[in-house]
Parts: sequence; C-alpha cells; structure tokens
Amino acid sequence: MTSDFTALPDLACRSLGGGVVVANDELFAAADNLVNDAPPSFTPQTFGAKGQVYDGWETRRRRAPGHDFAVVRLGAPGVVRGVVVDTAHFTGNYPPYASVEGCGVAGYPAPEELAGADWVTLVPRSPLRGDARNPFQVRLEQRLTHVRLSVYPDGGVARLRVHGEVVPDPRLLAAGPVDLVAMEHGGQVVGCSNMFYGSPQRLLWPGLARSMGEGWETARRRDDGNDWVVVRLAAPGRVHLVELDLTHFKGNAPGWAQLRAAGSADAQEWLPLLPRTRLQPDTRHRFRIPSSPVATHVRLDAYPDGGMARLRLYGVPAEPDLLLLRWFNLLPPAQARAVLVADGDLGTVAADRLVSARPVDDVAALPAQIRD
Repeated sequence: MTSDFTALPDLACRSLGGGVVVANDELFAAADNLVNDAPPSFTPQTFGAKGQVYDGWETRRRRAPGHDFAVVRLGAPGVVRGVVVDTAHFTGNYPPYASVEGCGVAGYPAPEELAGADWVTLVPRSPLRGDARNPFQVRLEQRLTHVRLSVYPDGGVARLRVHGEVVPDPRLLAAGPVDLVAMEHGGQVVGCSNMFYGSPQRLLWPGLARSMGEGWETARRRDDGNDWVVVRLAAPGRVHLVELDLTHFKGNAPGWAQLRAAGSADAQEWLPLLPRTRLQPDTRHRFRIPSSPVATHVRLDAYPDGGMARLRLYGVPAEPDLLLLRWFNLLPPAQARAVLVADGDLGTVAADRLVSARPVDDVAALPAQIRD
C-alpha cells in the first residue's frame, strides 16, 4: 500500500453515493461526470449537437466576468486529505486555474441552502495543467459533507477526486448491528499482499458488485504462500456475522478463506474469527460468529489466491463514546453549534461555549440527548 493520499477512499465517487448537487453551467458536458468511478475516456471525432463529446464537465466560453462552479455532495462525509482535479483529454479547453472549498451541513440541504453555508478553503486558486492529473494536498481537520469546485474562468474538468478518511455519524451506527468494515462507515484496507487485477478497497464498496471488475483479484500464485488483506474497522467492535461474497468469480475464486482479529494492524497475535473454510465460486457465503473478541483490525487470508467481490463484517461498536467524541470534535463550528441547539436542546450561548471548548475529551460534557 502507498502512503500517498490517493490510496485513501474517494469520498465523492458515485459508487459511494457521491453526486453533483448543482453546477452553474454544463452546456458542453454534464457535471455528473465529475464523480464517475471509471477513468475518463475519449474518442476523437465523436461529435454531438453541442460539439465534441467529452467524458467530463465542460462549460461554455465565458464572455462576462466571473467563473464557473460545481457543488458535489460527498457520498461519505469525512476529513479530506487531498484533491485531484483531473483534466484528462482537455487540452485547448481546460481551465487555467481552479479552487476547491468545503462545508459541513446536517441533513439533506437544497442548493440554495448550500449557497449560504460556511465554506472553507481546501485548495486556494491554483494553476492547472491540461490533460493531466492535478493533485493538491489538504490540511484541514474538519468533517465535511460537500465540496465546491470553482474553475477560472471556464473550461473542462474530467474528474474530481476527493480522497480522505470517512467520519460517520455515530448515532446512525448505534441504531443496531452494522457492517463494521463498510467504506461508508469508515472501514479501510490498510494492507494487502497483492492487487494485480483490482484494488482491495473495492471489497468495502456499497452494494453488490456488478462485474468481476468491481472486486479484488490477485495474480496467480506460483509458490506455497497465500494472499491476504488487512482491514481497519470503522470502530472497535465485536463481529457477529461474516459475509464473503465471491459473485462473478468462477475459475479464479479462492478455494478457502479464514479470518482473524486483532487490536492493531501490527499485532503479534491474531485471534481466530472464522477458521479456514471451503468456498464455492460465484457464491455469497454467510457465517455466524458465536463469540468474537473486540477488534480494531481483521485479516482475511485467501487460499491460495484469487478474487472476491465484497467483504462484510456485521457487528456492534464496542466503544461508541470514542466515535461520538471524534465526530463532534471534527464538525465544522456552524454544524456543531446547530447539532447542540437542534438535537441537544441547548441554548445558543451554552452551545457556543461548548463549541469553543473543543476538543472535548469527556462524553459526559455533551448533552444527554446526543449521547443517547
């Protein structure tokens, strides 16, 4: 695994639930393409009613002062660590500059409500290269729900990648057993033996895989070893049900798999979760776990190699207070204040005092309505 921020999940991608809320102009190409999971493509001399067809977002040539923008809802709210503004295939029509802002709001706001949100700068106005991936590191410790890409003055962008760490609303996880490794809840692959044909992060994607290409697949082994993946859970917890989904993997499915749990990624001792178990190709397997230790990481061993579509580990968080504190401390000030007033039944003065006192290190300082 690489330490580069692009190894982190793309919080804005369509497969995670990301979408374009609004764009001020998309005459030549739809802004929805910005969050497409697939790499941008291009076929020369492919013309439609509005000119060359582009796999990206492209605005008309601006003849008045100002600039163009698109607002993207993150599929999974979180802390953004880096942004990639990809201008692939845009050569004489890419924007010379771009900036990215972010905001954190509760619920499901409409475009006009987002316009009045407290936007903070993630990437200041910066030069872009055409037909290139333009990466920008972000240093802001806030949980965001939306980002706004501005291009100056106009032009085309193929993809917007917003890489970061998922920070779920812990109150949703407390509603019952949840998938502790789902990417949308904060699960993340932190190590693997091989990803020749497909990234192991796909194991944690939402929904069912639509094809073999949406899973993790290793190269064929020619030795006596086996392939493996280490996953960090969204929160320390106990696993009660395991799902190993091999859908679409037929002649390249692992013959067996086992799962072990530990309290850290580099633990000296991994405790058994699911013993080495025979698997069937193109099949969703579910296994009850009668008792399991509290784990922060789980290691999946596939024997000897092959591919898998999804990994699900259903269970209950063991330390909900830690999740609640991390979430509250990372909320943007305006959203934290709104949560305390609307959900915690605090007055504005008391809410402002608590927001100013962050980081809060004792869950008892939060209103009982939020803790419960």
